[in-house]
Amino acid sequence: MGEEFAGEVVMKEKRLNKAHFVLVHGIGGGGWCWYKIRCLMENSNYRVTCIDLKGAGVDQTDPNTILSFEDYNKPLINFLSSLDDNENVILVGHSAGGLSLTDAIYKFPNKISLAVFLAATMLKMGYVTDQDIKQGVPDLSDFGEFRDVYDMGFGLGQDLPPTTLIIKKGLQRKIVYQLSPQEDSTLAAMLLRPGPIQALTRAQFKEGENTENVPRIYIKTTQDNVVKPEQQDAMIKRWPPSEVYVLESDHSPFFSAPFSLFGLLVKAAISAGCS
Repeated sequence: MGEEFAGEVVMKEKRLNKAHFVLVHGIGGGGWCWYKIRCLMENSNYRVTCIDLKGAGVDQTDPNTILSFEDYNKPLINFLSSLDDNENVILVGHSAGGLSLTDAIYKFPNKISLAVFLAATMLKMGYVTDQDIKQGVPDLSDFGEFRDVYDMGFGLGQDLPPTTLIIKKGLQRKIVYQLSPQEDSTLAAMLLRPGPIQALTRAQFKEGENTENVPRIYIKTTQDNVVKPEQQDAMIKRWPPSEVYVLESDHSPFFSAPFSLFGLLVKAAISAGCS
């Protein structure tokens, strides 16, 4: 069915001047997460850039040393800064990558033709209120006590809050990849890195000029154990996007539903008139 849905947009694709998609991973991930989507897009002649945020993917920075969101998101901001003034991109952010998108929207509204939040944290001002934390921070208590779910790094000392988190390997498939092919969850277990949790929880934003001119689309994932559907609904209600799409997927649709996700991304680009 996913293949058929992707095929339905082939003719419509020709109306686009082959948009440039910039794909942003979530905590602990990397550009590698998008390998299936990148192949589908490049085979359809789209331009694709997969960002590695600081301390993620092939970036060699120790994530325990990344304590500010500004530092963590610097690779995306530097990339957008390098674009020509007349070049626009479509940003796609997964999970905590939604925070990176919001930061970019406020700093470069004229360079972003569309922002797509994929099972993502979509908070207008970042983590400011208790409501932001309730809606935007994963609650994995169904899978055990905090220390039983996460491996923690203490870059500032054992007597201070953790600087990094990563879901324990034995739970990653059950929590994040329960509908994904075994080979993809195995790949993820090999490549995931601890994420700089202090940097992420300090993400706060100031809205800039023209930011509401950037269209936003949210893609919900209905079988998500990480950013639960009710959390996604709450964030959508508080900061309504222009459109909401739905995927029958776990938290990682780039693995579990790549054809359907590809089709939705192209559909979103066409709907927004991006080129």
